[in-house]
Amino acid sequence: MSKSTGWDRRLSVVADGKRLIGHAGAVLLRRCADRTGLTQALAKVLPSSTAAGWRERAGVLVQLAIAITLGAANLSEAEQLQLHHRPLFGSAASDSTARRTLSALDEATLIKIAKVRARVRRHVWSLLRLRPGGFPWLVLAGKRLTGWIVIDIDATIITAASKKAGAAVTFKKTFGFHPLAAWCANTTESLAMCLRPGNAGANTVADHIAVLTDALVQIPGSSAAKILIRVDGAGATHGLLEHLEALNTTRRTVRYTVGWKITEDDEKAIAKLPESAWETSVHQDGSLQEGYFIAELTGLNTREGWPEGMRLIVRRVKPTRRHLKKLTAFEKKTGWRYCITATNIRHMWGIAGSGHSQFLDVLHRSHAGVEDRVRTNKAMGLDNLPSASWEVNCGWMLAANLASDLDAWVRLLALHDIKGLADAEPETMRFRLYHLPARLADHARRRWLRIDATWPWAQAFTTCWQRLTALPTVT
Repeated sequence: MSKSTGWDRRLSVVADGKRLIGHAGAVLLRRCADRTGLTQALAKVLPSSTAAGWRERAGVLVQLAIAITLGAANLSEAEQLQLHHRPLFGSAASDSTARRTLSALDEATLIKIAKVRARVRRHVWSLLRLRPGGFPWLVLAGKRLTGWIVIDIDATIITAASKKAGAAVTFKKTFGFHPLAAWCANTTESLAMCLRPGNAGANTVADHIAVLTDALVQIPGSSAAKILIRVDGAGATHGLLEHLEALNTTRRTVRYTVGWKITEDDEKAIAKLPESAWETSVHQDGSLQEGYFIAELTGLNTREGWPEGMRLIVRRVKPTRRHLKKLTAFEKKTGWRYCITATNIRHMWGIAGSGHSQFLDVLHRSHAGVEDRVRTNKAMGLDNLPSASWEVNCGWMLAANLASDLDAWVRLLALHDIKGLADAEPETMRFRLYHLPARLADHARRRWLRIDATWPWAQAFTTCWQRLTALPTVT
C-alpha cells in the first residue's frame, strides 16, 4: 500500500532570496504620484537641501503615503517597508526622519500643501474628462447628475489606547479623537480633514464651515459651478445653513441636503398631512420601494429662523424591533417611524424631476455612502493615530489623505474599465495588486520587475503601469 505524498514533503523554508520585491504595487502608487505631478509639486513647498545625507521632504511624505496605502500602521512599519524597497526607490528615510518631517508641518506649510493638492487635483480631473467614460458623475434614481460635484461631510471617532495630545472622552463614551472630514462622492477623494479633540462637538458650526471651506478650495474652478453638499443631522444648524446659502453667487450654485432632528412642532406638522400626501419612496435605481413613503412637509412647519425657501421632506416607515425603544409617543400612536431631510433644492439645473420629493429623498439617503469613505480611510492609516504628539498626528492624517487620493487616482486613471478593481476597496486592492511579490532583474541595461504570469490580476497590474506611464505630466 503506497503512502500518500504530503504537500510539505522535502520542503524547506529559508530566508536567502535575492532581488525579490514584496508589495510590488508600490511602483504603481509612486508612478501615479510622479506622473500626476504630486511629487514635484510637494518638492516646491517642502524644505530641500543639497547637504550630504539629506532626505528630500517631498519624497519622504510621498513614500510615507505609499506605505500607508500598502498597510503601514505606524512610522516604524513604514520605515521597514521602505528599507525592503531600496532596490526600487533608493535609500529609505528612517522613522525619525519621517517624524521630523511630519512635526515640521506647521499651519503655513499645510496651507501651501493644500494649494498644491488643489493644483494636482485640477490636472487629474482634466485627465478624467478624457477617459472613454468621461468624468464620474453620480447616478441616482436613474438620473445622471451631470455637472454636479457632490461633497459629503461627516465626523468619525478614532479611538486611542493610550494618553495622546488631544485625546479625550467622546460623545460615544470612548476615548480618542473626533475628526471632521469632507469627501468628493464623485471620485471618493478625501478633500479635507480636520483633526479635533475627542470631546469636540458633533454640530460645531465653526468646524463644519472650516472643513467645507478647505474642501471647496480643492474643487477645480472649471468644476465649481454646481456644488451639492450633504451633511447628516449635525449640519442642521442656523449658522451652517446660512453659510451655505451665502455661498451662492452668479457663477456658483450651491445646494444642500441635511438631516433634521424632529421636534414636537415637526410632529404636529406631520399630523396635519392627509394620507393622500404620502407617495411611495424609490430605490437608488429608481424602482419603487414598497413600504416606505415620502411627503412634502414644507409650509406646514411653523418653526422660525431658518433660511427662506428651505424645504422639509419627511419619510415614514414601519419601525423594526430595534427601533421600538427609541420611538416617540407620536410615533407609537401612529405606528410609523419618521425622519426629515432639509434642503434648498427647488430644481437642480440639467436634472429633470430633481425637485420632486421622491428624488430628494434618494439624493440624501445616498449620503450614507460616506460611511464607506470613513471605513476605507480608516483602513488606510486612520484607524489609529500613531504618535503622542498632536503635530505628528496631524501630519500623519495629511499623509493618510494623500494615500487615499493616490489609491483613488490609480483606480480612476488606470483601472476604471477593469471589473473588480475600478471600485475596489483597500483590502481588495492590496490582495489583488498592491501586495504582489515580484522579482527585480537586470537585463539589456534595464531593470525588469517581473510579476508571476499565473496570478489572475497580473495583466491588470501591467496594464495599470502602462496607463500611468502614458499619462501626460504637468508642465
